[in-house]
This record gives sequence, C-alpha cells and structure tokens, in this order.
Amino acid sequence: MSTAIKSHPNTSKITGLVRKRIENGGERLWRLKDFEDLSFQAVAQALSRLMRAGTIERIHKGVYYHARQTALGKSRPNLSTMQKFISGKRVFPSGIAAANLLGFTTQNANKPEMATNGLSLPRKLVGSNAIIHTRRPEAWSILKEEDAALLDFLRHGGKASEMSPEETIRKTLKLLSEEGRFERLLKVATFEPPRMKALLGALGEQMGKNPSALKMLKGYLNPLSKFDFGLFAALKTAAKWQAKPGK
Repeated sequence: MSTAIKSHPNTSKITGLVRKRIENGGERLWRLKDFEDLSFQAVAQALSRLMRAGTIERIHKGVYYHARQTALGKSRPNLSTMQKFISGKRVFPSGIAAANLLGFTTQNANKPEMATNGLSLPRKLVGSNAIIHTRRPEAWSILKEEDAALLDFLRHGGKASEMSPEETIRKTLKLLSEEGRFERLLKVATFEPPRMKALLGALGEQMGKNPSALKMLKGYLNPLSKFDFGLFAALKTAAKWQAKPGK
C-alpha cells in the first residue's frame, strides 16, 4: 500500500523564505546546505516548487541555478563557479572568451565557449548552445586559468585578436614573459600537438629562452612538416620552426 509524502507543516512559510533569499542573492548556484538553518525536508520541497515555477533551474543533482536575464537570453554560471560542481574535470575559457580574458579583444561571444580535460559537461550547467572543446590533455589540470587561456589562444593561431599581427605578437610575448609562465607551459608542451610545440619553440626562441628546452621541442618535430601559425606566422623565428608563410 503506497503512502503519500506529506508536506512539512511550514512548507508555505519556508518556500517564501527560500524564494526571498534566492531572489535577493541574485545570479548564483544554490544547494540544500545553503539553507541549513531551515528544515531539510521543507527546503527540498521549496526548491522543487520554485523549480516548477521557473524561478530556479535544476542543473545538477542537488544544485539549482538562479539566472538573470541578459540581451543574449538567460545567464549561465561562470567558469570558476562551475568548477566547484564538476568533479574530476577542469574547465577553461576558449575562443573569444580566452582572448577577452587575456586582453586581445573586448568582444563577448554570442555562445559560451570553453575547453575541458573531461569528455563532456552537463548541458544544463553550461547551456544548450555552448561550444565545448573536449579532450584537452590531462596535463592542463595543473595550469592556472590564464595559462590555459593563453594555450587555447595559441592553439587558435590568435584569430580572436582584434589587434594587428605585430601587436598580437608583442602582447603574447609580454604575457609569456610573466614570471614562470613560459616554463609552466613547457611542462605541458609534450602533450600538445606538433604545431603547438613548433609555435611555443618559435616564441621561446624569440624570447631568448633556454636553448636546451627549445632543442627538446625541436626534437618532436618532423623536419618535413609545415605548420599553420595563424597570426604568429609574422614571428621573426617562424620560418626556423617550420611555419607556413603567412597569408
């Protein structure tokens, strides 16, 4: 014989309290533990009611999101917030988002774009229209967000930059010159495709980096191959690192 689940006697009152907190909290993620001062059962029922009413969206088990309306539709959680809820995966800005973070463009992408070292991301978490680049090397998990954004920018040949090739190269060299950054990227370079090894080698040589480290990168390259450096074909050292001529 089935037994109906009874509502907590204070559910209506608690639903009002939960709704008020969520609305006052603005755009953010919510979990049951954010309401530890209230009855667990009543909060669970309140969140379920608010989800059915469209006030919040359930995006993961036990995780709800209160969005804000933007010119491009409802907002999505930012990368650092998502990171807390995706076990075993790192999420990094990609494409225009990476270029914007690094200061190469002031544009914002119409669609969220990100890279991950996992196989997939929950669509409810990132949005159904998000562009997700999967299978980034597991070695990326040791990188800081800006380091990974710079690697992604280089992978795309700098095409999201609003600057001229010369200005893009100057800014890239400046970013790579920040303390320890080039050396951190070298640690993951062996897991990158040959084109990236060549591009990092060309940038490192122009910066006067350790010849033995550059020789290591060179050793991975097939001497008969040519690589598309994108905007970085304008590097002084590009031809030495087997870059195709710039268009």
